[in-house]
Amino acid sequence: MNFTIKDVLIPVEQGYATVDVQLVEGSSEGDRPTSIIEAIAPHLEVIGTAVDGKNKLLLPGFVNAHTHSSEMWQRGAIPPVPLELWLAELYDFAPLEPEQVYLSALGTAVETLLSGGTSVVDHLVLIPGKEIETVAAAVRAYQKIGIRAFIAPLIQDESLTAGIPDGEANREHETYLRSTEATLALMAKVVETFHKPEEGVNILLAPTGIQLCSDALFEGCIELSDRAQLCRHSHLLETAAQKLLAQEKYGCSAVEHLKRIGYLSPRTSLAHCVWLNDDDIAILAETQSTVVHNPLSNLRLGSGIAPILKYLQAGVNVSFGCDGASSNDSQDLLEAIKIGSILHNITDSDYHHWITPRQSVEMASLGGARGLNLADELGSLTVGKKADLVLYDLTNLSLLPRTDPIGLLVLGRPTNAVDSVWVDGKRIVADGKVTTIDVDELQKELFARSQWIDRRQSQTVSQIEAHYRLVMGLPKQHLTP
Repeated sequence: MNFTIKDVLIPVEQGYATVDVQLVEGSSEGDRPTSIIEAIAPHLEVIGTAVDGKNKLLLPGFVNAHTHSSEMWQRGAIPPVPLELWLAELYDFAPLEPEQVYLSALGTAVETLLSGGTSVVDHLVLIPGKEIETVAAAVRAYQKIGIRAFIAPLIQDESLTAGIPDGEANREHETYLRSTEATLALMAKVVETFHKPEEGVNILLAPTGIQLCSDALFEGCIELSDRAQLCRHSHLLETAAQKLLAQEKYGCSAVEHLKRIGYLSPRTSLAHCVWLNDDDIAILAETQSTVVHNPLSNLRLGSGIAPILKYLQAGVNVSFGCDGASSNDSQDLLEAIKIGSILHNITDSDYHHWITPRQSVEMASLGGARGLNLADELGSLTVGKKADLVLYDLTNLSLLPRTDPIGLLVLGRPTNAVDSVWVDGKRIVADGKVTTIDVDELQKELFARSQWIDRRQSQTVSQIEAHYRLVMGLPKQHLTP
């Protein structure tokens, strides 16, 4: 676990410096050894193995701070529709076997690692009747590959149609398949069984959002997360429909309501946050909650452009997520970071407010760590922090000719630029290849277990589309054949 990266480029306050970075074995966390940064300076003595860092850039690992790994089985398959209809199609054709969850978690981890990520927050869709097996499959995948995993089982206690505003309809909704009490008991069991940070696996309490969750479910998650000192995660105001729904349910904004019941905190991360007003933003800053920016899915589903510049100006912590692989439809963190940075240049004409490449890197690394309550351990090249590190090859064609390395990484289109990745000091990518699993074999498995899709018809979309169009003020026209 001891190694020294020699002659590597790192960002410093005024430009870049060529240094050596010593990594030494720290106090062991259970069965998972860890390395920490011992020293950063030029011309250091080699401790342990020497790693050639010449013409390479070293950065802290990014956090893929919101995704749904099992969506990989439907990427490219769902037509261009808004979230509420997209969800109906997703669930009509969801994978039903834990082995599929295992394979898609491996695929998510590989794509995250090869785009600069060392941690993943998986808002994991649970297979009905096989909930524990679903979590176990994802845990097995993430431990095998070695990425730092934050598994947030996606829970709800209201049926899908409850997520669409009623308008004047006063609709009745089906009872959800699992009661609130049973869901909270399930989560207590998941935490007891799988929350093992010392083995690289963390469990988060993660109600899907106000649109499909009762106050009782939120309050139960608050109690359990406080008791076990776990982080909380949720979707928040991803769509205009959810903003309308919050007014129907609470008579106030969703953010105000979540503050009242105590869900917002420094240990709470919130995905999307597209439809917030200035008062809502002030509440997020006051409660020190984290916003996870998912620009690609927000565009793909027509959800809107989150007011990220306003968040940053208000002092709200912001990180980046890819979101699920059928609402994006990839797990390329560098792509999400690029779009999530330059997208906002059109929302504010004052270019001094625009996000710089260095700010983007800090949001993706330290911002992600802060949202997981781990800023003291991860997210920057700082002596004493854990060795979650990524080495980029600056001789790669997509990073040439030589200008600003971070500018090339964030504003360009890097391909195959990751040379090495360490998580807890273990090198799980070397020379651009994942070392802990056979990626060729994974590709064969994904191919063999899937098939080309021509056309498919979601029965649920057909049932709910007319009402959705009505409450959203859209003309009476059926768009999804």
